Amino acid sequence: MVSRQTCAGIAKELGLGERLAEYAGGIAPDELQRISRSRNVLAAVLEAAMAALYLEHGFEKIEPAIVATFSETIEYARSSHVDYKTELQEALARSGRQVHYTVLEVEGLPHDRSFVCAAHVAGVQLGVGRGSTKKAAEQEAARQALDALGVTPDAM
Repeated sequence: MVSRQTCAGIAKELGLGERLAEYAGGIAPDELQRISRSRNVLAAVLEAAMAALYLEHGFEKIEPAIVATFSETIEYARSSHVDYKTELQEALARSGRQVHYTVLEVEGLPHDRSFVCAAHVAGVQLGVGRGSTKKAAEQEAARQALDALGVTPDAM
């Protein structure tokens, strides 16, 4: 799965925000600046450009460029850790459920915090994680929730 953040980063590298600004007439300059820097807009523009190329030229002709564009992201995903939060979200989505995270504790000085977060599904706490960042604590809580649900994360 390629994230919106990844697509936005690639769109920025390719200068698609600036291109969008060149062709978008009738929009106030300040609004145009905001739109051309929006992660959601940049990702959507990249996705639309790839779709247009696919429709115009077919998969075989655009495949090498797409693979080259996403190669670093693909290699990172193959060699990095499992994203337990995404795995949990996807597993729950298949059954129409959602996960909600809550911060249970924040300890320490501002430069040396420790967080404790819980993962809740349908009001039931399925995992609790501790970490030096909120994200790390949520990842651990999601890992525990996956265990509680009996879901084995896909290896990347």
